[in-house]
Amino acid sequence: MGLADASGPRDTQALLSATQAMELRRRDYHMERPLLNQEHLEELGRWGSAPRTRQWRTWLQCSHARARALLLQHLPVLVWLPRYPVRDWLLGDLLSGMSVAIMQLPQGLAYAFLAGLPPVFGLYSSFYPVFVYFLFGTSRHISVGTFAVMSVMVGSVTESLAPQTLNDSPINETTRDADPVQVASTLSVLVGLFQTVLEVCRKLPQSKVGTVVTAAVAGVVLVVVKLLNDKLQRQLPMPIPGELLMLIGATGISYGIGLRDGSEVDVVGNISAGLVPPVAPNTQLFSKLVGSAFTIAVVGFAIAISLGKIFALRHGYRVDSNQELVALGLSNLIGGIFQCFPVSCSMSRSLVQESTGGNSQVAGAISSLFILLIIIKLGELFRDLPKAVLAAIVIVNLKGMLRQLSDVCSLWKANRADLLIWLVTFAATILLNMDLGLMVAVVFSLLLVVVRTQMPHYSILGQVPDTDIYRDVTEYSEAKEVPGVKVFRSSATVYFANADFYSDALKQRCGVDVDFLISQKKKLLKKREQLKLKQLQKEEKLQKQAASSKGTSVSINVNTSLEDMRSNNVEDCKVMQVGPGDKMEDTTANGQEDSKAPDGSTLKALGLPQPDFHSLILDLGALSFVDTVCLKSLKNIFHDFREIEVEVYMAACHSPVVSQLEAGHFFDASITKKHLFASVHDAVTFALQHPRPVPDSPVSVTRL
Repeated sequence: MGLADASGPRDTQALLSATQAMELRRRDYHMERPLLNQEHLEELGRWGSAPRTRQWRTWLQCSHARARALLLQHLPVLVWLPRYPVRDWLLGDLLSGMSVAIMQLPQGLAYAFLAGLPPVFGLYSSFYPVFVYFLFGTSRHISVGTFAVMSVMVGSVTESLAPQTLNDSPINETTRDADPVQVASTLSVLVGLFQTVLEVCRKLPQSKVGTVVTAAVAGVVLVVVKLLNDKLQRQLPMPIPGELLMLIGATGISYGIGLRDGSEVDVVGNISAGLVPPVAPNTQLFSKLVGSAFTIAVVGFAIAISLGKIFALRHGYRVDSNQELVALGLSNLIGGIFQCFPVSCSMSRSLVQESTGGNSQVAGAISSLFILLIIIKLGELFRDLPKAVLAAIVIVNLKGMLRQLSDVCSLWKANRADLLIWLVTFAATILLNMDLGLMVAVVFSLLLVVVRTQMPHYSILGQVPDTDIYRDVTEYSEAKEVPGVKVFRSSATVYFANADFYSDALKQRCGVDVDFLISQKKKLLKKREQLKLKQLQKEEKLQKQAASSKGTSVSINVNTSLEDMRSNNVEDCKVMQVGPGDKMEDTTANGQEDSKAPDGSTLKALGLPQPDFHSLILDLGALSFVDTVCLKSLKNIFHDFREIEVEVYMAACHSPVVSQLEAGHFFDASITKKHLFASVHDAVTFALQHPRPVPDSPVSVTRL
């Protein structure tokens, strides 16, 4: 009966209660199919190994269409700019670009000091990389430019490789700044040590009162402005530019009271106008900077791609990770040639760019052009700006990072493993430095992954009534084990790090001391063979005595027969004798020992307890790959359970796993693809129909 015939007209179906409609759907959807083991599945689906693609051939192909596709792939601006909806997006991008530029100006000046460079190089780093990202980037909302963490990392490197004393006033400024600028630009082409807490505390007594007061007042004003922005977010068309107002006000006050002349409050000083010509990096510094450059590159890319994906998910577009890496790399590469220090994206500026209506990379281009105007004409107006104001801007803009301390509470409730990674990363970064802290965090995360795979969830599965679904019997009270069949599942893949745990958990959950039964069976069989050998020796002795009174030829025939019997039994005994540290020899080299084993060798005949199940099914749906240790463990499981007269089947293997099993020579005369089923239900059904080992599979296999 079809579904349409059963459901009837729509108006009739609408009158049915929800329970009745569900019952109709449940009865209509009924499926029957034959049991499928791996051999049948491959035959039915015409399985064949996937053809190997020769990627290098496509790389060497050249055509107009391929060249155009490569150009559009690596220069995304050619794709989205011709389709740019001017009427809908331009106004928002203009407002957003101006808002970001207003933030970019003070942050560029401030973060240059963090990097140990003159403020003008912060402006350079806010122009060149931003414009390059406009051409090559794929994220519409992130704001590329100077970033506090990376500036600190750069500052640690410039300080260690090009130390300068701030009190050496006779030194010309250009000469003084040459070394750190060269270090920073070279580091950017390649893309740091945090002052530890101890260094800050050590220098607190050297603080100047005027500088501290200036920074405190500026910080309070900025915090108040940001609180107003948060409260009036819906009423204001764009946030109040607190940083820019602070720069203008502080510069005016400083100029009015003459802080530049003999005051204890340091000011920015001269800011050269105009752009600088490109300079080739100093290749002699490559070997010294390569380690720090790699660390800064990883940190910068991780920040940029994480923020880019967050905004992409929020606004429904896709960010190309590979192209983002290219775009960020070109931004730093070209920026380094123009004496910029390494950049990434700023969370605070990116949020402003999004909240003020930014729709595309045009907002970034507009902000970079505004910074270009500052560099060419207006930069020298800020020479009287107190450095303490820039310090306050840095500290206040780090409040977003400080708020992440509240993540501890949420992570404690959501995922304590992630909380542990968070705490280790935080402690390593503070106590060591940024690059070593990052290395410690990555290594710890990898170790934690290994540890977590060693502690998966092992379960015995039972059948949910009236379904072919199998679930953990400890979690589903209605799920019942199938009599005579054990279904075992691990929530993680089996590999060298957890293969022993998998085997131990399997034997424990099955409720049978497999190793004890095998050991007792070997002892009893060995004892039986020894008794048989003694009996043969007695019979041989008696035969010799009886034959001594007869002819020589008869004696020879009898002795030869007895010697043959003795040698045969001794060989059988040797097969069963296994040393404590040795693996069992191949007792079925040609797969000839079948269920034809003498009844006297069964557990029941030996007086040993028998398992309450005759079949074991391994649900391998979580298996994602197979290594040699996994292969050996699975073979040993087959051997051990067959020794206690339990047949083993496998179910739900993915095709790549089956291919790896074949490549590892897992299947042989004793374990065939008939032991591998498409689903757990198929395996259970087959096991119930064949409660003894399948006819073409021997009881014993080689233990590896």
